[in-house]
Amino acid sequence: MDLQNKVVLITGASSGIGKAIAQDLDKAGMRLVLTARSQDKLNELASSLQQAKVIAGAITDPDVPQKLLDTTLETFGQLDVVINNAGVMTVGAIEDVDIEAICEMVRLNVESVYRMAYTVLRHFKTIGSGFLINTSSIAGLKTASQYGAYNGTKYAIEAFTDALRMELAGTGVKVSALAPGTVATGLYDRWSQEDKTYVTSGGALQPENIARCVRFILEQPDGVLIPRMLVVPTNQPV
Repeated sequence: MDLQNKVVLITGASSGIGKAIAQDLDKAGMRLVLTARSQDKLNELASSLQQAKVIAGAITDPDVPQKLLDTTLETFGQLDVVINNAGVMTVGAIEDVDIEAICEMVRLNVESVYRMAYTVLRHFKTIGSGFLINTSSIAGLKTASQYGAYNGTKYAIEAFTDALRMELAGTGVKVSALAPGTVATGLYDRWSQEDKTYVTSGGALQPENIARCVRFILEQPDGVLIPRMLVVPTNQPV
């Protein structure tokens, strides 16, 4: 895909991987619609980009996906790429974990991804083109003790994405999953030092590394699709 003047919608865009993707695709000449909860962070990011529309809000709100699609079309007249990136990571032992936090994670990591995907894919199928990338994780391919609920959310994204790929084959619409290993973001800010040490034991990627992968997936020729990309730190032992 030639990215110049294409329009991309990015969820979870205010920091970390989403922010890095926005900055990289801006350099590629894309026009951006950015959404996350923090209006201030979105505004700060948008001020450094060429063409960006910001829409703050909770992606778990069932009305938000349609609002994002409508606003994008009203603003730019088209939508070409969606990066389903918003997510959180809640882990813990059975006796310690907060079940309400787990269920909130499921709503964000799974339900909001499904709602956004079905909303934009209907539009893409109608126009006969479009690209959806869902942010997965190495945790969607491998399990670990105390990570079960998070593993479940990312396994769901892997299965969902591949099923969509098959359903949409021949329609002009592409779907991919990007599965990073450990990335140096705010995802681990509230973790104990012991847990942080474990997850970064093999090093950590930078958000910019993931942004490069997104661009590589998007810039493949029309007849080429990368259904899943796994990218990890060189020394990650998992």
